[in-house]
Amino acid sequence: MDCPRFQKPGLCLGQATPAILAEGSSPEERLTFEKWHEDNRKVRSIILASMTNEIQKQYDRLEDVPSIMLRMKDVYAVPDRHIRYAATKAFFGTKMTEGSSVHSHGVKMLSLVEKLEDLKAGLNNDTYIDVIVQFLPLSYDPFIVNYNINGLEKSIHELINMLVQYEATTHKSEPAILVGEASTSKAKGKGARRWKRKKGKGTAVIATASTGGALPAAPKKKAKER
Repeated sequence: MDCPRFQKPGLCLGQATPAILAEGSSPEERLTFEKWHEDNRKVRSIILASMTNEIQKQYDRLEDVPSIMLRMKDVYAVPDRHIRYAATKAFFGTKMTEGSSVHSHGVKMLSLVEKLEDLKAGLNNDTYIDVIVQFLPLSYDPFIVNYNINGLEKSIHELINMLVQYEATTHKSEPAILVGEASTSKAKGKGARRWKRKKGKGTAVIATASTGGALPAAPKKKAKER
């Protein structure tokens, strides 16, 4: 079985070599045993030299590198449970905001899924898909309805690709629409228009955008005298 090594092949950090060489060992076994202890002394010295004096005292009594490494892992390594909790919290708490890139959001969710898989969180593909779909903004409701009605079963990569295509075909910038508003104030700024009605005999005027002047409306025809 493969195990991590410190450059030289004689030192296997994943396993401890017996301190005593068994009787009747072959010359090859003796050579391997001696080489292991030589490498162990070198690596142990490097590890202890990198520690502060206080920490060094805690590991100085350990003779082999595998024992030192296991002890350091027990003391300093962050438990998988805490890492898994943080990754799960991030996954279930990541919502896509309206107007943001669905591709960037999908890549982020995919990285969290891969991390949860490495940590053996116990979630299946359907759960991942449900969470990703539920946390999409309101503008993706038509996509969600269509996805659920058709009973689509996709991988996370396929889902993200579908969302990117949906965004490309539906989330396009729309032309601005200018809406006129009735006002009694003068036209403000170049190109602005305002409509107003003059008091009196019903003559209406429109303030033009270019000159700001007023064009009189056609006067009403008088009734013919009998």
